[in-house]
Amino acid sequence: MQRWQAAFRYIGLGWFVAACILSGGFGGQWLDNHMKTEPLFTITGLIAGTALAFYGIYRMILPTINKKNDQRGR
Repeated sequence: MQRWQAAFRYIGLGWFVAACILSGGFGGQWLDNHMKTEPLFTITGLIAGTALAFYGIYRMILPTINKKNDQRGR
């Protein structure tokens, strides 16, 4: 069962990355349309979404990395 849990965790990472980047892009585009600042908030939202995605991936994978390091040390 642990293999299935790991597989679903990594599939979830892909969805998390997609959701972060898309929400940043669409949120920025929405702000640009309302404030008439065409590429500013879209680009800012994409950068922020990408940064959030990388940070989230790091936080989600950190327990797996720590577990492997603990197993090697024994």
